[in-house]
Amino acid sequence: MQKKWLFAALAFPSLALAAEGMWTLDNLPAGKMQAEYGFQPSADWIKNAMLSSAKLGAGCSASFISPDGLVMTNHHCASNCVEQLSNAKKNYMEQGFLARKHEEEQVCPALEVNRLEDIKDVTEEIKQATAGLEGSAFKQAQNAIRARLSADCVGGDKERTRCDIVDLYHGGRYHLYKYHRYADTRLVWAPEKATAFFGGDPDNFNFPRYNLDMTLVRVYENGKPATVKNFYPFSKTGPQAGEMVFVTGHPGSTQRQLTMAQLTTLRDIGLVDRLLHAAELRGVLEQYRKSSPEAARTAEQQLFYLENSYKSGYGKLQTLLDPAFMQKKLEEENALRQFVATNPALKATTGGAWDAIENAQLKVREMNKIYAATEGGAAFATSYFRIARTLVRAADEKPKADAERLPEFSDARLTGVQQTLFSKAPIYPEFERLKLAHSLTKMREELGSDHAFVRQVLGKLSPEQLSEKLTAATKLADVAYRKTLWDGGKEAIAASNDPFIKLALAVDAEARVLRKRYEQEVEAVVQKNSELIAQARFAQTGTDVYPDATGTLRLSYGEVQGWDEAGNKVKPFTDFGGAFERETGADPFALPASWRAARGKLNLKQPYNFVSNNDIIGGNSGSPLINRNGEIVGLAFDGNIHSLGGAFWFDPRSNRTVAVHSGGILEALDKIYDAKELLKEINAK
Repeated sequence: MQKKWLFAALAFPSLALAAEGMWTLDNLPAGKMQAEYGFQPSADWIKNAMLSSAKLGAGCSASFISPDGLVMTNHHCASNCVEQLSNAKKNYMEQGFLARKHEEEQVCPALEVNRLEDIKDVTEEIKQATAGLEGSAFKQAQNAIRARLSADCVGGDKERTRCDIVDLYHGGRYHLYKYHRYADTRLVWAPEKATAFFGGDPDNFNFPRYNLDMTLVRVYENGKPATVKNFYPFSKTGPQAGEMVFVTGHPGSTQRQLTMAQLTTLRDIGLVDRLLHAAELRGVLEQYRKSSPEAARTAEQQLFYLENSYKSGYGKLQTLLDPAFMQKKLEEENALRQFVATNPALKATTGGAWDAIENAQLKVREMNKIYAATEGGAAFATSYFRIARTLVRAADEKPKADAERLPEFSDARLTGVQQTLFSKAPIYPEFERLKLAHSLTKMREELGSDHAFVRQVLGKLSPEQLSEKLTAATKLADVAYRKTLWDGGKEAIAASNDPFIKLALAVDAEARVLRKRYEQEVEAVVQKNSELIAQARFAQTGTDVYPDATGTLRLSYGEVQGWDEAGNKVKPFTDFGGAFERETGADPFALPASWRAARGKLNLKQPYNFVSNNDIIGGNSGSPLINRNGEIVGLAFDGNIHSLGGAFWFDPRSNRTVAVHSGGILEALDKIYDAKELLKEINAK
């Protein structure tokens, strides 16, 4: 079905892309909005949208919905917190959770919330620092200037401030984003997973949908609920069909401006290999979760993310396998290259940029397997190794000058590193042992039994034997022990007998060598030449275009609208009655007992889920949908099946955002969950 739409759109290149674009808030297409919808956001409207939006450290989006730090996001975005607070006796994933007063709100072990507060253009500073440099010198200079600008931005407030250098237009622009950081985040309300993910994997990326994919958390400062001046009020009525709506969120990554060489590498390695791995791991996890109720609980989250990413990746692969799509991308690239060739100045500086990037892709293919196993950590798929590598590298990096460190250990990012490292999130040894044994098995399979790295890691042991040996003896689940190693630095690391610390030390030298080579031969080449191509694109089309998504705050505008599917019209709304009609009583179409008990009280005609033609991608999960008045009318939680190719292009006729209706949220909180105090807080003006 996706291919049908793709061929149709490519056959008509003049197709109006009215809703296309994930726009940075400092460069909104105000003229297009006015021309298409008769609405142009004011400076105050934009500022409030920026300060009312939020980003979760886990990569999802969120929004502030009360002056007391109440934050709304998707259930699947905060489900790690829900799972980490659960145990065999209290399974909040199954039972749901509601704190009726602040004292009952529980600290999420590893959930951070960030709010964007300022954007500064630092393009000239970064380009001056790297001018005339190549390879490792270019990369080192870029790391150094990024570290300095970020550190200056954070200043002395490392606990509450985060600063990131954002690469826009693949090096065409560099912006410095300053965030207010909320490290103390607490769970307030979460529904049962049975309703948050009603329909499960069969309904995922589809519509009609009947999901309450929502969770409420609260940010705290100094042990009290944080006071925020900017937040989105709720619309009780929600949107109407055809109404203009906006999504403010943090789309993770799109590849609409990549070269053909990059797209083919992404297809052949980034997607094909990853999908094969995911399919096999899914089988391993499915088998494991059937071994016991506790195994099912502990594996549930990873299995959910795996199934979701597999379906998403498969949709992207289908697009990149489509000859018509690839031909269209080739024509676009050739047109830009021809534009450069006819401009003597551009030809001199940029003419060889595409070939340089293509040569770098050959290096990617050459290094992929060993790089993924070592520096990528694919050989060691366990929380224990992640913790060990962080401790080992921190001991090496912290004594260095800030500009000389690996970027992830810069002064501006150390606070976040420590929060993750010292998280009290539970670690389940049996599950970790399973994951490690599987990843070690894949390492041996892909590199070969005689590969030096495989022999170094396994020695005379099988993957299962080594996994058992390492996980049985490690002490890294103990947060106090991690702190001792962090504070003790190199001396403590060298003296540690922990097997994962020893493993991380043993493989780190080769991993660092490969990382340096990859940075020099791939990253530096791609970054430098992408900057040149971006400048050529600016010369061709100007800067009145949106950049690829980068996990940073964007605004998408569109309208509530269904679509035509094989001659049938898909209506834009579902209602509560439809959820009960869809229920079969068997997972994943079984509503929880709370819903069945409340059925007689519910308005079954109340809109529940809806779709709009806003342009979104992964990372937008948890994004608010707002109306012209800046009121919440919905909560984005998915895209339809046609949107899976949205990483590479956008078709407004079929790509749809799937959201929970604001009126449906209020109906459920009131009549199913009896969350009176939360309703009072949300509805307060």
